[in-house]
Amino acid sequence: MSTAIKVGIVGATGRTGSSILNGLLASETGFDITVLARPTSVNNEANNELKSRGIRIVAADLTGPKDDLVKAITGIDVIISCIVFSSLGDQVPLAEAAKQAGVKRFVPCNFSTPAPRGVMDICDEKDDILAAIQRLYLPYTLIDVGWWIDQSVPAIPSGRTDHVSVKVLDIIPGDGSVPMAYTNLPDVGTYVAKIIADPRTLNKKVFAHTETLSPIQIRGLLEELSGEKVTRNYLSADEIHKAIASARSALEKNPRDPTARFNLILNQYIDSWGLRGDNTPEIASYLGYLDFKELYPDVKGKTVRARLQEILNGN
Repeated sequence: MSTAIKVGIVGATGRTGSSILNGLLASETGFDITVLARPTSVNNEANNELKSRGIRIVAADLTGPKDDLVKAITGIDVIISCIVFSSLGDQVPLAEAAKQAGVKRFVPCNFSTPAPRGVMDICDEKDDILAAIQRLYLPYTLIDVGWWIDQSVPAIPSGRTDHVSVKVLDIIPGDGSVPMAYTNLPDVGTYVAKIIADPRTLNKKVFAHTETLSPIQIRGLLEELSGEKVTRNYLSADEIHKAIASARSALEKNPRDPTARFNLILNQYIDSWGLRGDNTPEIASYLGYLDFKELYPDVKGKTVRARLQEILNGN
């Protein structure tokens, strides 16, 4: 019997972290999981629920004394970071501690859509984190996953998609013809479980997606499945670029403005995948990513059609 891979997860109670935790637990590969939680959160409701499932919870202060952090992660093979976007910089001391502790693979918090530098500030920040990891020569794997299907579900007259549809994302950038890669959130964990156990992905970037459709195709598919007309809320390139400029201006006046920060991130994403077309397997390949589908052709995620039908059924 092979020895279980010891995995430490930061941010295990968030949406991505929960998917990854469930994917590791369901995997045929043996994983010994430790959740690394803030000392003040070790006994909160979410972590107590994990304890009831037999998950080990360990206090780890990413910005505290390094010796304590090294001690907390010593013996762990793989660290997966699903840290909140506002604390991405805290991954640098975590990576430094991981290097000292002998961690064999560090997975930084990407899990997003691919893009070259200079398109999205948040992606540039994540790229800076990767550079810090590489300066340490810490073994790593970077994983991006496309756009979540649930974040692109339009509203329909009957309200059957209201429990999922997000108003600010119920838009069609430009003419809606630009293709983008989609992934169902629960499948992210399944994909990660395969990737982190594979020596081929060490010190590589991997793009894990399920299928590629345009916003117009998504709406056509929803109309077919629901029998209802979907309103098309077009957002022009000019409107998107003006929103980005406005958010930048607001942040120059107040760098801590949370609304401006959100608007910048949101509209830069829309610009990237909706106008530029960065979120496709072809662009990911150009940017140096391995393609999950080529690595694991037998692993099939939930399609957009299947997920939309679930949503229409109330799931």
